[in-house]
Amino acid sequence: MGSRRRRRGEPAGTAVRSVDGFPVLFQYGQPVPSFDVRADVPGERDYLDLDGRWRFAFDPGDGGIRAGWMLAGFDDGGWQVVEVPLPWDLYDTAGFASYDGSGYGTGTAFRDGYAWYRVGFDAPGTWSGRFVKICFLAVNYAASVYVNGMLLAEHEGGHTPFAVDASAAIRPGAGNLLAVRVYRRPWYRPGATGPTAISCDTELPHKPVDYWPYAGITRGVFIESTTQVTVSKLVTRAHHGRLSAAAVVFNHGGGPAQRRLILDPGPGTGGAPVGRDVALAPGEVGVVGADLPIPAARPWSPADPRLYRLTARLQADGGVAGDAGQDGRAVDTLAARYGMRTVQVAGARLCLNGEPVFLKGLNWHEEIPARGRSMRRHDYDQVVDTAADLGANFLRNCGYTRHPDFYRAADERGMLVCDETDNFWVESRKQRIQGSYGLSAALVAAMVWNQVNHPCVVLWSLHNESETADHAAYRAWVSQLRAAAASIDPQQRPVTWASSTSWDPAFDLADVIGFNEYFGYFYGRDADLGPTLDAVHRAYPGSPILITENGSYADLGRHGSPAETGTEEWQADKLRQHWQQVTARAGYLAGYTYWLLRDYKQRMTYNHNLNGISAMGLVTFDGRRRAAYPTYRDCPNPPG
Repeated sequence: MGSRRRRRGEPAGTAVRSVDGFPVLFQYGQPVPSFDVRADVPGERDYLDLDGRWRFAFDPGDGGIRAGWMLAGFDDGGWQVVEVPLPWDLYDTAGFASYDGSGYGTGTAFRDGYAWYRVGFDAPGTWSGRFVKICFLAVNYAASVYVNGMLLAEHEGGHTPFAVDASAAIRPGAGNLLAVRVYRRPWYRPGATGPTAISCDTELPHKPVDYWPYAGITRGVFIESTTQVTVSKLVTRAHHGRLSAAAVVFNHGGGPAQRRLILDPGPGTGGAPVGRDVALAPGEVGVVGADLPIPAARPWSPADPRLYRLTARLQADGGVAGDAGQDGRAVDTLAARYGMRTVQVAGARLCLNGEPVFLKGLNWHEEIPARGRSMRRHDYDQVVDTAADLGANFLRNCGYTRHPDFYRAADERGMLVCDETDNFWVESRKQRIQGSYGLSAALVAAMVWNQVNHPCVVLWSLHNESETADHAAYRAWVSQLRAAAASIDPQQRPVTWASSTSWDPAFDLADVIGFNEYFGYFYGRDADLGPTLDAVHRAYPGSPILITENGSYADLGRHGSPAETGTEEWQADKLRQHWQQVTARAGYLAGYTYWLLRDYKQRMTYNHNLNGISAMGLVTFDGRRRAAYPTYRDCPNPPG
């Protein structure tokens, strides 16, 4: 990453390539693998979990590369020992989770620029001759990855998993060193008249936005070792009693390979395994597809979130289905959970499994006071369970994609999801830059590729509140993002975004018209919502409308009349008024998404008196319920 030099394109070289007629996402010249593997570890693969204690040091002068901080011989004995994953914001920031803003602006939460992480690990001797990759579930914002002093890859995008090929750098049967250089851009420059926002032409978000930019290695890190010929990814589409399955097979080795692939739709489906022969040249990627009957499978739905397990088993040369002999032994296995369901737009309704569905939704940020964005498995379960307690059937991943454990929890509990990327408040000039730099589209493509099998995901959101002033630039940019999603998703889920205006000049490109509205709070009157919805429906009568955000704040513990601004009762009454106007128009509304489930931290120039916490949640940052909590829970979901 040098010193944040301007690039011609985003560093992963993200591209969708047609392989055997099937779209495959590539980064760093290789197919992007599955990142859900730790939830279902096959016996033919080796995993080394690197979560735990690492060495850490800030690099304020950006001298770490010159000083050899990536080298095994460098003495890091004086460095801090930290937990990974955990944002460096929490390493030394007293009262980070408090509503007391007297100490705002101090601690590691406000350390920007470069920092380094180092960890040693032993690689088993059995890894010799195998394909070894290091998987990062998130590093914010940018990362350079070194193994034993060798630069393997550079990555940009703070919430997207990525994998780097470490096969040439790993020393099997010996100690190894992984070093990661991380960069977070400063958001503000101090000045005599106040802080000035710092922007970057190519980063996303490119300027300060309305959430906390937790820095460092914020999600898990693990190493995966497989045979040289491996199943990188499974892609599924299950509907109407059939499963369309595609297995991406990669020959990482130096010679040609012949294998047999067995695809098994899984117990409970009534389907039978099928076998296909695979022949790959060195470095070649192939896609093995099959259309399998699954007559006993039941549809996945919020009421019955039935999941099945597709398994791809790669057998050695000459193997046949069911053959346990030497030639038919399994050399690699990959599994993916899936659900049988359909989602589409029919007229002005969003339909799930052919029936209209109304989304009673909540926005949420991926953070908890003690760990920031480094949440754990049970934390994601709790988010979905709390939403279910509120009667919600829908969560919007506002602003960025989440940890794989969130999608697992939503799949298992039947919670519908709108997934979203880091395309947040993108200005017209930056939209034009992204047209060639490619990070916007890469983030959308990675979102779809990584979450493609999850039945919980029913909508792709392309951006949040981006500038629409330059209509030509905006429409070209949105068209590029929409094409990136459509090119990968075999389920062709509906596409939307969270517009800042109800008169977005690209709404004709959306399957579901989504916009954020704050009538009666930031502008206008509460009663203006209904007429606005009617006008948008007249303009786009064939498209369902989704309120992607609506809400207001409440001062902590302040009670009083619903007419008194800032009371908990005022917040609850506004929620009630907007809900009533939306549900009265359920015939053309896809749903309503409240802003938001829980108070969140943000690092902009407001709410410093509350330590940067935005008090708009049904639940406070420390878990207390406001009066709007039971109000939301009591809002009746209209019949389909």
